Formats: sequence, structure tokens, C-alpha cells
Amino acid sequence: MLLYQIGLTMVPGIGDVLGKKLVTYCGSAEAVFREKHNLLMKIPRVGEKILETLSDKAILERAAKELSFVEKFRIQTLFFQDKDYPFRLKNCIDSPVMLYYKGTADLNSARIIGVVGTRNATNYGKSACHNIISDLAQDKVMVVSGLAYGIDSCAHRSALENNLETVGVLGHGLDRIYPFQNRILAEKMTKNGGLLTDFTSDTQPDRENFPKRNRIIAGVCDAILVVEAAIKGGALITADIGNSYNRDVFAIPGRIGDTYSQGTNHLIRRNMASLVQSADDIRYLMGWEEQGKKPDGFQKKIFLEMTADERKLVDFLSEKGASGIDDLSLQCKLTMSTTSASLLNLEFEGIVKSLPGKIYTLA
Repeated sequence: MLLYQIGLTMVPGIGDVLGKKLVTYCGSAEAVFREKHNLLMKIPRVGEKILETLSDKAILERAAKELSFVEKFRIQTLFFQDKDYPFRLKNCIDSPVMLYYKGTADLNSARIIGVVGTRNATNYGKSACHNIISDLAQDKVMVVSGLAYGIDSCAHRSALENNLETVGVLGHGLDRIYPFQNRILAEKMTKNGGLLTDFTSDTQPDRENFPKRNRIIAGVCDAILVVEAAIKGGALITADIGNSYNRDVFAIPGRIGDTYSQGTNHLIRRNMASLVQSADDIRYLMGWEEQGKKPDGFQKKIFLEMTADERKLVDFLSEKGASGIDDLSLQCKLTMSTTSASLLNLEFEGIVKSLPGKIYTLA
């Protein structure tokens, strides 16, 4: 029940990792609130304070208020067990228990790229950002960023100008837009993209929220492009998180000595990001050129004698596009070992291709 799912995220001391563990152990968010305390105490990191708060009626009263808010403004809630929850993000250990989403874009689109950079973007950075996104229009890429000033805003606007879906990940609730000057941009995005957050309403855009926001940007994407960045800041945090999630990270090089090229040059120098100068570089490194071409005999291979399990996986990928191994196992109703073995065999046959983050797609 949605009330308890929201309530679980409001319990002090229960973060995303522990929250998912509790739901898995108890069977549902509602069961967590109803479970006997002596049984919950057996779960690591569950102590008296957490048990005391679970019994506090104020938690569910707050959850009820939030439930009214999402219903009134038609906000989509995505619990980590829901089928529409972003499958790329689901595979990250610290992915949010609950997401709040307002928009039209499919968060499980076939190709998603995160674009991040400094709020103090130069003409060089904005031009590079705009040109690359414009050139990626033919690939039907979804663009994800943070709706901040500078590179983020440039990325969102460039996507809209090229009729690409674009999603802004917020460091606050959906009851406000920060910065306020981006409210018109945000409204346009909800019609061709969306706004996404794991924060409830009444959450202020406090400084400490943005590193949390950055993990969602990194998690929902196939790859992250850093356009301009100082040696310290949110863009480099996002790149670091992306590397930890096994995402491809790209950076646009800049002139030696320029403040907002120091971060991107640092990523390239330390082999934490691949140097890119154009959309063609991204297309090549992501293998999108090859995905658009079906090799000779592809159709013939598809109709080779496959096991029933392999056929299920191929049919699902054909219909849904790129999917994570966990989602494939769940949706095709196969054990994880059967799914892994079948995918490996399909890879050998050249029928499927594995991508970073245990994501699979038809070759």
C-alpha cells in the first residue's frame, strides 16, 4: 500500500539500503510497520530508536499528507519494486526506495545520457553542449540533467529544441522549482520529458541534497557527459558515482589553465573519463553505430533453434529494448542462474549484447 511505502522513507535511521532490506525481509512496506519488534531486531542496523519511530503515528500522518499531495498534483510514485521503476537505477545498491515523477518520458528508454557541468558555463561549454546534443538527435537519446544554471539548463534546452525527451532530477520536492528562474523550462520539460526526485514535498533545496540528487542522475543513465567543471563540485561527484556504478563517463577537454576546464581535464588525465569532442565519439564508444546495423544473417540467427527460455528473453528484449538482468529474470519468470546462462549463450550466438551495468540488448 502506497501510504506505507511513503511512510517507510520518512522513518529516521532507515535509509535506502536498509529500507529495501526490510521490505525484502518482511514482504512489503506495510508488513515492516506491522512486524513484531523482536523479529525486526534480528536485522542488522535495526535498533530501539528505529522500532520506536515505526510505532509513532506521526510517521503515517505525514505519509498521508504526502499521499494527498501526489494525488492532487497527479504525481507518479515509483516504489523500487514497481515494474516502471528505472531498471538501470534499480541495479545500484543505494538506489532510492521511492521516486516521485511528473512527466511523459519513459524512464526505461533505450538510450539515456546524463549531461552535467558547472553553473558558471562559458560560451565554449554551452556551444559544445548544444552541438553534441543536437547531433545526438538522430539517436533518439533521452537527456538527463539537474535543472541547475549553466550546463544543466543548456542541456535541457538543447534537448527540447531538438525534440528529444529530457528529464530534470531535483534536489528538493516537486512542490517547487529551484532555481525559480527555470520554472518555464521545467514546465516545458514535463510535456516532453519530466521532473524526477526522491524528496517529498516541503523539502528545501538544501546544499546537502544535491550529492544525493547526483546519484540518481548517474544511476538512470547509460553514460555521463561532463562538459565543463571546476576541480571540485557536483559534476565531478556525479562522474565519480558514475564510475562506481560502472557507467561510461565522457568529458570534453578544455584549454589549459581555464578554471572550468580543470575538472574535465583532470577526469581525462586520470583515466576517469574518455575524451570526446563530438557526438560521433559518444556514438562510437557506446556502440550505437553498430546497434543501428543488423549484421548479415541476423534474422537467420534469430530463428535458429533456441531454447524456450532463450526465446522468452529475446522476445522480451525485442519488445522492451535494453533491460537489466534482474528485470529480465523477474519479467520472464526465470531463475537468475537460468537467465545468466541463457544470456551468455545468446551472446555467443551474437543475438544479444551486454552493456555496462549488467544491461542487455539485442545485438
